[in-house]
Amino acid sequence: MDEKIAANGIKVLGLLSGGLDSHIATKLMVKLGYDVTVMNFMSPFCNCTKKSDSCKSAAHKIAAEEGISIKTAFMGDEYLEIVRNPKFGYGSGVNPCLDCRILMFTQAKEAMNEIGAKFIFTGEVLSQRPMSQMKERLMRIEKETGLEGLIVRPLSAALLEPTIPEKEGWINRNEMLAISGKSRKVQMEVGREMGIPEENLCSSGGCLLTDRQFSLKMKDLIGHTESTNVKDARLLQVGRHFRLNESVKVIVGRNMADNEKLEKMAGEKDTVITIKNFTGPFVIITGRPENGVNEIAARIAARYATAPKTAEVECEFTDMSTNATSIMTVRPLPDEEVEKYRI
Repeated sequence: MDEKIAANGIKVLGLLSGGLDSHIATKLMVKLGYDVTVMNFMSPFCNCTKKSDSCKSAAHKIAAEEGISIKTAFMGDEYLEIVRNPKFGYGSGVNPCLDCRILMFTQAKEAMNEIGAKFIFTGEVLSQRPMSQMKERLMRIEKETGLEGLIVRPLSAALLEPTIPEKEGWINRNEMLAISGKSRKVQMEVGREMGIPEENLCSSGGCLLTDRQFSLKMKDLIGHTESTNVKDARLLQVGRHFRLNESVKVIVGRNMADNEKLEKMAGEKDTVITIKNFTGPFVIITGRPENGVNEIAARIAARYATAPKTAEVECEFTDMSTNATSIMTVRPLPDEEVEKYRI
């Protein structure tokens, strides 16, 4: 039997991040004749390589080029709770990679059943990522999601145990690849052979939770709040962050783009500071600034205004819940004092 002909009409669901590995896996499955639908997952922590071309739009572009359907899923509050309390722990930062993959595959399983797909395929590469792509971890994900034998990994399938699709004759092992390890040299060569443009021969941007500096901010947030929402997570990506006490944090815009974002993101429980007599940052205070904390916040804000170190800087406080305002005049906090509060 011609295995390529056997693939025709078999509906499958692929996980497509928009990075090179999942791009290759998707092109391969389309080439082999499967009826492919892909699913793109987004989270508040996506860190795309190309800021002008998000992971979502990259995945949609690939789907359009291949003429296949795409589903988009956003991992929001449920994912944030996993970040706070991961069952399988963190990686080098606050990245709960195994728990994250389990959540993805749980949602993908629902989508697979909805569209009547026979199995799921991914761009995972054996031994590429220590937290989620070692063999034992791959098998753990399948067990935790009830997808044992139903996840095909075309880039490494020739190195893994036969899956149900292979045993059923839905795929041919000889048409799968045998890639392993962290190097993407082989993927780049395969990508070129497939006609993937040179500018797309890179990995996806990854996850901010693996970034050391961002991890510090996330740990601080988790350590000082009882719950976390998407807005909290997105605020971590904007501005300079300072912890004043157990309940109060200050976020200072670094540039015009930050200032505009912070102005839009300020909530009704926040207090904001604007500089009146110099050009300065937009500042958000989360929590209630009491017992002198507001003076420290104002002096930090003044430090980042275009004011001399000894100047008197007028800081306007606005309570976002009441729109009540007040003015405080302060001198900029010295750099060595500012650093004591920086997260």
